[in-house]
Amino acid sequence: MKSPNGSIGRATLLIVVSAICFGSISVLTILVTSAGVLLLPAMAWRYVIGAALLAPTVTSAAAHTVPRRRVIQLLLIGGCGQALITYLSLLSLNYIPVGPLAFLFYTYPAWVALIAAARKTERLTPVRITALVLALIGVTVMIGTPAERLSPVGVTLAIASAILYSVYLPALEHLQDGVPPMFATFLLVAGAAISFVTSALLTGQLSIPREFPAWIYILVLATVSSVLAFSTLIRGLAVLGPVRTAIIATVEPFFTAVLGMVVLGNRFSVATLVGGALIATAILVIEWSSTRARATA
Repeated sequence: MKSPNGSIGRATLLIVVSAICFGSISVLTILVTSAGVLLLPAMAWRYVIGAALLAPTVTSAAAHTVPRRRVIQLLLIGGCGQALITYLSLLSLNYIPVGPLAFLFYTYPAWVALIAAARKTERLTPVRITALVLALIGVTVMIGTPAERLSPVGVTLAIASAILYSVYLPALEHLQDGVPPMFATFLLVAGAAISFVTSALLTGQLSIPREFPAWIYILVLATVSSVLAFSTLIRGLAVLGPVRTAIIATVEPFFTAVLGMVVLGNRFSVATLVGGALIATAILVIEWSSTRARATA
């Protein structure tokens, strides 16, 4: 629920923290798979541990006051939504490289804004359009536009994952309305855990990692990229709404590039710096417009 008394600045910070947490997934996944763990069981253990960590935060009052239908819906959006977005993205990598995939996926803020405008749930103001354009240019500069001829199948899958995520955000905003944030986070993570464990069992891939470093990486995925990422996303989304959330979250690839440089030794290019600066400008524009609108309300 959007609260007029909610702090716009705090909500913006929460979404930035969430984007940073989500931005660590690709680097941590590379580390996990390099330690000999397949992707599907790695995700299964990530969400199982995340759900176990969140379980103690669920109060009996929250469990009994939230309607059963809403509980099932949050479990489904956590399981089916997250799983399908991940599946489409990974499947597209069979046809296109990771760079073009990232470029195509981060068109999702534009889809979020267009869907919200079409549904008349949020106005597409000139300030928001400016911030959106700055964010998309920043992502384009950072990742680089695809120069080679791409497979239509791969492009379709990547765009489908972006559109699905653009539907996922407003759906999550609606379903978590009135639900305690930590309980909503638990249901999302538990739903994803059920989905990935089931998939790993059906494909015969569910196994226990044997290497100690693999467990460290999985634990970080569970705590940072799941528990902290989803809990901050839900809190920030409740105040800012899906359009502003999507624009601010474009800081994610910048942090991924920085983390890749620190952990994996990747190069930090000028394009990454310029792209990050444009995304930061977009965030400041959103913050300024939101604060000004609240002050004049």
